[in-house]
Amino acid sequence: MKKNLFLFLLILVGRTTFAQQADEVTIVPKPAFAEKGVGQFIISQHTSIVAKESDAQKVAGMFNYFFKKRYGFTLNINNAAIANTIVLNTSASAKTSNEGYQLKVTNKGVNIVGNRAGVFYGVQSLLQLIQQKDKQLLVPVVNINDEPNFSYRGLMLDVGRHFFDANEIKKILDVMASLKLNTLHWHLTDDQGWRLEIKKYPKLTTISAWRDSTIIGQYYDFKPFIYDGKKSGGFYTQEQAREIVKYATERNIEVIPEIEMPGHCTAVLTAYPELGNGTGPYKVPGYWGVHNTIYNPGEPTFQFLQDVLTEVMAIFPSKYIHIGGDEVPKDEWKTSALAQKIIHENKLKDEHELQSWFINRIEKFLNKNGKSLIGWDEILEGGLTPNATVMSWRGEAGGIQAAKEGHNVIMSPNSNMYIDHAQAKDAKTEPLAIGGFLPLDVVYNYNPRPAALDADQQKHILGVQANMWTEYISTNNKLEYMLFPRAIALAEVGWTKTENKNYEDFTSKRLPLVLESIEKSGINYRIPEANVIITDDAATKGKRITITPFVADSKVYYTVDGHKADNTADLYSNPILSPMTNGKPLTLKYIIVTRENKTSNEFSVDIK
Repeated sequence: MKKNLFLFLLILVGRTTFAQQADEVTIVPKPAFAEKGVGQFIISQHTSIVAKESDAQKVAGMFNYFFKKRYGFTLNINNAAIANTIVLNTSASAKTSNEGYQLKVTNKGVNIVGNRAGVFYGVQSLLQLIQQKDKQLLVPVVNINDEPNFSYRGLMLDVGRHFFDANEIKKILDVMASLKLNTLHWHLTDDQGWRLEIKKYPKLTTISAWRDSTIIGQYYDFKPFIYDGKKSGGFYTQEQAREIVKYATERNIEVIPEIEMPGHCTAVLTAYPELGNGTGPYKVPGYWGVHNTIYNPGEPTFQFLQDVLTEVMAIFPSKYIHIGGDEVPKDEWKTSALAQKIIHENKLKDEHELQSWFINRIEKFLNKNGKSLIGWDEILEGGLTPNATVMSWRGEAGGIQAAKEGHNVIMSPNSNMYIDHAQAKDAKTEPLAIGGFLPLDVVYNYNPRPAALDADQQKHILGVQANMWTEYISTNNKLEYMLFPRAIALAEVGWTKTENKNYEDFTSKRLPLVLESIEKSGINYRIPEANVIITDDAATKGKRITITPFVADSKVYYTVDGHKADNTADLYSNPILSPMTNGKPLTLKYIIVTRENKTSNEFSVDIK
């Protein structure tokens, strides 16, 4: 009995030790299983990559691409090397899922096993593990078995409201790859602009891609609107779009194009007014919101859309084509003789069923061409064919309904995944945003599998996506500021099982290193508020204040008298003892300055 008790205690101690070691593996997203050992492997210019399979060789090229960006040199690919090696093995065993991988680091080398996608993700984990100390590149001894919780881990980028060039798209794709995000949903068309060259319809790029002016400020700031007087727009040639698709594919990212219909088409109708409902003249608008202009449901419209989609499908090899389907006012159809005729001839109940009929026609065309349809949750209105996938944005209700009806679902609720919302409660302290408040912890703590669904219904949840709408985002710096760090939290929502997530662990141990890394690579981001803990101090009967920033190697400058904090204020080094105030509350103000000299917004906390 005593021997059994001793053995039990030994196992328990071993498990406790492992749990502590696993927490030290500071990878984002957090791996499914990680065990840290003793020792380290040193990467030098004499280290070789062994990559015998063609897929492994492609991943080796990607490793060298990311490695050179960070450290300025590449490693030789030498399949005869037997020591001091990084071995990439894409001959995965049957036990390994498509995106799963095994990563083992010893004192002598690194071995990564999986399918092509899995080995690529193993390489991304390896890159995060590398520590640079005294001009040496060190990798701790670890054993990682990892795979994603969801197969779909997406980011939507709206380029319809504001255009972002191909280089910026590639910059974002690099960060997505490092975070193991695998889908870029590319919102290419909207009322305010059309962004893809369609050779059969050249006016889409000569007319629909440009607007004369754009409103300044928030939608409700000025009545009537005040415009900036600047021509705005742009488009991607088909060659540029193919290059972006190729670039993404090399990084295990699928690009899903979105061509909006039957609404959000004012830009198209400006060039081709015959596709509307006779309510023109049309003009590419420079203001936001839901516009009443929608396509008419006539045969010329379907011919146009099929022609467009034919060219789109030739550019994008993705399984899915997104057709929008959101925010479609039916006013024009209610007064359209053509629309009412089609409702009558097809024995449709109303304009909602007409929209369903419209979507179903497009879906049959896509299916005939080997593609599957995705639409926003409004496509549920009026009925939906079983093959369609629903992207739930108006909360979770649409996704729950769709899953119960047997449709596949991507959860993208505006409550947790709209990263165009402000990052602080006081909007005046932040750059102009569309509204709302979405802090980092609300993104991180989201669970894409609603409790309202049973286990079988939850199987229809393919994954999760964050949406970056750009009505109020017109520069690269602002785009990146709004994306990060919330897209970093998104990565863990999509990859890591809910029971393995921990926000405090994320912000204190892993997020700081990622933020430091992306800053070095030239990515802008919002420095998040520090973790501020205020407790009673028995000795002084005052307050003890502890400030922990979430960017590695950063400094904190602070005041406690309510006055401005900048780099002339006190430098935080140890917990602060605030002075006695005779009952009047004081205000802590602080800024965070990174090692690269990037400065945060000024933050304030009442000392109570």
